[in-house]
Amino acid sequence: MKKVLLMLADGFEEVEALTVVDYLRRMDISCETCSIKEGNKVKGAHEIIVEADAVLRDIKNTEDYDGVILPGGLPGSSNLRDDERVINLIRELNKDRKLVAAICAAPIVLERAGIIDGKDVTSYPGCEGELKSANYSEELVVVDGNVITARGPAVAVYFALKIVEYFVGKTSANQLKEDILLDMVEKKVGH
Repeated sequence: MKKVLLMLADGFEEVEALTVVDYLRRMDISCETCSIKEGNKVKGAHEIIVEADAVLRDIKNTEDYDGVILPGGLPGSSNLRDDERVINLIRELNKDRKLVAAICAAPIVLERAGIIDGKDVTSYPGCEGELKSANYSEELVVVDGNVITARGPAVAVYFALKIVEYFVGKTSANQLKEDILLDMVEKKVGH
């Protein structure tokens, strides 16, 4: 079973975090929420408190994980960016070519970690100025090797689907899309 860490810092975007956790777990991908604080209760950007599965200080190595996911939101993304432990964890996973995924403002964390130089990325509109080392795209979700980035809250479902596809393939991602009725919605709105 694939296993990933989803990092939580005060001010995280709840929709981006919880949508991903829910959809990955539906597909039997272990998605462990991880607080960067001392305690495991983390307050989102919209005052929703989430109890994380783990606390970063207890994560001793990344060998047990197949990747890391960073939800956006402010100041959540800034809090992740400014935590050296998060930066080191991202660098270590990236060095091993494991998944590094960030949505909304969170690609600023990848820039600080120095792992998107020359890579195709996207982010929440307005953050592109902080992603100077990357090739910026306005696509909804961008995959470049082991790095997946996405625009923002309304794209959280597509971000999660792309992560599912990355780990267990397009057939499984399409099955999830059908299970959550996204295919029906897209037909209704003419996608």
